[in-house]
Order: sequence, then C-alpha cells, then structure tokens
Amino acid sequence: MNRRRGGSLAGNPLLIGAVTTLIVVVAVYLAYNANNGLPFVPTYDVKVALPQASGLQPTSQVRIGGTRVGVVTSLKAQQSPTTGRLTAIANLKLEKSVEPLPADTHAIVLSVTAIGLKYLELEKGSSPKPLKAGATIPMAHTREPVDIEQFFNMFDKPTRVANQQNLDNFGNGLAGRGLGLNNTIATLRPLVNHAIPVLRNLASPQTDLAGFFKGLERAAGQSAPVADQNAALWSDQDTFFAEWAKVAKQLEEATAEGPASLEQATFSLPFQAPLIEKSAEFMRLLRPSARSLVTVAPPLGQAFARGAVNLRAATALNQELASSAQALLAFARNPVVTAGLEDFTRVLEHGNPFIAGLAPAQTFCNYVTLTFRNVASVLSENVGVGTLGRAGLVLAPSGPNNEGYPSSAPANGPSIEKAFVGSNQIVDNNHVHSDPYPNVGGPGQPKVCESGNETYEKGKTVVGNLPAASVATNREFTTREQNLYGEKYPAATLKDLGISTKAKGKGKAK
Repeated sequence: MNRRRGGSLAGNPLLIGAVTTLIVVVAVYLAYNANNGLPFVPTYDVKVALPQASGLQPTSQVRIGGTRVGVVTSLKAQQSPTTGRLTAIANLKLEKSVEPLPADTHAIVLSVTAIGLKYLELEKGSSPKPLKAGATIPMAHTREPVDIEQFFNMFDKPTRVANQQNLDNFGNGLAGRGLGLNNTIATLRPLVNHAIPVLRNLASPQTDLAGFFKGLERAAGQSAPVADQNAALWSDQDTFFAEWAKVAKQLEEATAEGPASLEQATFSLPFQAPLIEKSAEFMRLLRPSARSLVTVAPPLGQAFARGAVNLRAATALNQELASSAQALLAFARNPVVTAGLEDFTRVLEHGNPFIAGLAPAQTFCNYVTLTFRNVASVLSENVGVGTLGRAGLVLAPSGPNNEGYPSSAPANGPSIEKAFVGSNQIVDNNHVHSDPYPNVGGPGQPKVCESGNETYEKGKTVVGNLPAASVATNREFTTREQNLYGEKYPAATLKDLGISTKAKGKGKAK
C-alpha cells in the first residue's frame, strides 16, 4: 500500500532559496542604511550652524559625552542675506532618548583619528528652555578647534625656509656663549618659581585665556588684508635702523649729558608749566589780531619803515631826555614842589563839585563860550548901533498879580485888556512863565538845555522846570573863528582875510 506524501515548506528547495535571497537583500539594505538610522525608527532631528564644514561628511557621527547618539544626514551652504557670510548647516538625526536638548547646547567639530576623520560633539547646556525638533543651534554656540592638518598647513615652503635661516642665525648667535647659557639656566630657577602662580592665574577660567586668543584671531583676521603693508613696514624699519646705527656713536655722545638734563628738566618743568599755560592763552587771544594783520600788514610795514628812520634820529632826543629826566628828578625832590602839589590837590578837591556842575552846562548849553563871546560883542565898538549894550522897556499885561505892580502871587490871569497880534486877538495873556533854575544836564538833571528852549503855555501859569520831553534840543554852537574874532567879521569877511571856515581849529590869518 502506497501512502501519498503531503506538501512541506522545508521540502521545497525553490521556496527555501527565495526566502534566503530575500533575507540577504534585507540584511544588505539595513547594513547599507545603518549609518543613517534604521527605517521606521523615530528620531529627534535638529540643525547646527557651523562657520565651516571642517571635514564633516554625511553619515559622520554625532556624540554626547563620547557616546554615539546620531548621525549627520546632510550638509548644505547658506548665505546670510544681511552680511553675505557663508555658513554650513548640518542636519542631525538623533536618538529619541536625548530629546529634548537644552536651548544653550553647544557643538564642536572634533577629530576621531589623526588622519582627519571628524565627528560632531554636542555639549549640553543648563537652560530650562528645550531645543525643539527642527530648531537650529546658532553659530554663536558652535566652535572649531585647530586641527592637526591646519597646524601643519601653516608650515609652507616660505615658512620652512625662513625657519631654517632663523636656526642658522640662532646657532651663530649662541656659538661661544656656553658660559652665558649656563648662567642663564642657573637663574631660570627663580623665574620658574615665580612663574608657577602666574601660570595658575592664566589657567584659571576667570582669566579667559581662550578669549584672549580669540581676540588675537580676530585681530589677525583684521590685519590680514594689510599684511603686505606690514611687511613693507618691517623692511622700512630695517632701512631706518641701519642708518640709525651709523650715527650710534654721535647719539651716545649727545646723550652722555642726558641724566643731568633730565634732572634739571624735572626740577624746572613744573615752574615752566604756568608760563606755557599763559603763553597758550596769550596765543589764543592773539588769534583775532593775527587775522587782522592780513589787512593792516601793509600800513604797519610802512609805519615800521618810517619808524626806523625816526628811531635813528631819536638817539639825540634820548640823550636830551636823560638830562630832562635828571632835571625832573631834582624838581620832584624839592620839598616846595611837594607842598605845592598838596595845595593843588586840595584846590582840586574843593573845585571838583564846581567843575562837575560846570561841565554839563558847557556840554549841553555852551554857556561858557557864549558868555565870553557875548561879552566881547557887547563891549565892541565896530558898529555905532546894534553891538553896544542897550536896554528896552516891555510893559506887563494888566490883570490880577500882574508883573507891573507888587503882587502877593505869580500872575495867573485873566487879562483885563485885549491885545492883538495881526488879526488874531490874544486874550488871557496875564500868566507868568518863570524858570529860575533851568535844567542844564547837571547831576540828577535831564540831559537837555532848558534855558531859552522853554515852550510858552497859553492861558497857563508855569513856574519851575518843564518835562524833558517838551523841551527843544536847540543850542547855539560857536566856531573857533567866532571865539577869536567874535561877531566882528562875518564868514565872507573871514574868508577874505584868509581864514578857513570849514575845518575847526585850523584857520589862521595870513
């Protein structure tokens, strides 16, 4: 009896081969993509802004505390729209176990080996604010250490040649100085002892020595564009000091007296400081005069030219002035002169109030000059009638207290008579107008000449001074010719006599 065998999966070679091939393909796929994370596994994705990629590649590891927590999935360049600076943006795919990272997390690119393989190290911060998925760690929280290849790249061919030359020169400089080197090494022991606390201070985080080198890096970056100019500066300095060395002996001789000069300067400069300050102030005040010299320089130069001639002739005058000064000295030592000056001083003290009252009267009213001129005119006899002293009668108007009779009060109208001036009838003209002490511009008085300039108030009695605003400013001036000749000759006659009537004080009779 034959039994029919049933179908079995293990007995089908074709099916076993297909399953085996599928498993191998899946394993290869998973192995190929293992660096980018296993599929269907949730991740925590963030970004990091780096100044440069610094050798990072996609699939580079991301570590925290040396433990792998993710990979770099991609890198792309990004340009700032404001500054135009290019940065590298690294996309990170991290494990969910590290989510969330603090917002102040820092990133640094480090080397795995000396051959240049790099990874990204994340340093967790302490901020309570989390870094959300898809957020970017700013470039301010990233830094790039100096790599070994960057260090060796600075030793290019020109640098290596310069180092060889320096070593040769150092060897020549140290040749034959073994004893000096021994003494130097012996004295280094105290230096090392004192250097220990200094180095501790430098190593302290409060010193921020790393920040110092960052500042040097920024300074070097700023000076890089002018490197050629700086190199030319050193070349020019070499030329300068080479020429300076030629006069070293003369400079040594010139500075031999330097200490004594410095000591004297230390003593004298404090006393010279006030002079310098006043000189500076004098020069500041002299600036307006210096600007005025632009216009006054020509006439001033002419004055100096003529003054030089006059100064030569002044020698004889100076000799005579010496004898005159001796005579004045003898005169001043005479006791009679002293007594006379004292008496003259007292006269001036008593006459000062009189002069103080007379000066304004002459200034505003010309009284003194007019008095002498009129006296001379009254006493003249050139014309028979008109210049001799004479008097006339004027009848006072009738009315109460009129001035024609004794009265108990000033005439204050009304008038009892009718008077006419032309066809106009004057009524009520019996009013007195008297100003016994007119204003002449004296101390405490208005600056007017009131006498002879008063206005007549019709129908009103006025006794005393008038308001200054109502007084006219007329006054009579006299010329020098009138003072000399009075009113004896009119202007035309003076001209005929050869006396100028234009310039005051310069007319002379020929």
